[in-house]
Amino acid sequence: MGAGQSKPNVTPKVIPNQTPVEFSQDVVDYLSDRLASPETTPERQHSLDNHIRSRIQAELQSLRAQEENVQQEIQRALEKENLDRESDVGNGTPLDEAKNSTTLIGNLEEIKAKVDRYQTRRQLTDFPFVKEAGEEVVSCYMCVTFSSLRCVVCICCRSNKSTPLECWKQVTRFKLAVAEAEAKYLASLR
Repeated sequence: MGAGQSKPNVTPKVIPNQTPVEFSQDVVDYLSDRLASPETTPERQHSLDNHIRSRIQAELQSLRAQEENVQQEIQRALEKENLDRESDVGNGTPLDEAKNSTTLIGNLEEIKAKVDRYQTRRQLTDFPFVKEAGEEVVSCYMCVTFSSLRCVVCICCRSNKSTPLECWKQVTRFKLAVAEAEAKYLASLR
């Protein structure tokens, strides 16, 4: 039982091809022209562009999911910290509780102020020139990345019709805008 193989060894049968395979000269020329041409076809470029766009979208969704997870973890940690503080307050005297509740209210107001500052910083309503310069950089890099043909939408492609895209100009403008915004923000803190 089980000592021998249940199937005998079978050798494969090879049948030689009796008819030669021939290709027409048109097929051979077409294939050799395709190999000689280093340029990708518009169909292939479009396919590559779509593939890259889908990968970027997938990565963006992944990053958004990670950001949401981090925010949830922070929320849980803050809730746990608050519960720990409440349990510590419950063990103290009424005077300690009064001090801790005023401290807690002060801490809540401080956290609310920080969140408000973060939201305002994130919106860039006070610095529209920074947002505009950032959008120009993104637009230029999107043209470089996704378009072998020039688009007609963005400023970068319209202004550089015969020359290659030069995104360094937009990057420099963005850096100057950020530096100016930082200077204004620091001056407002003083």
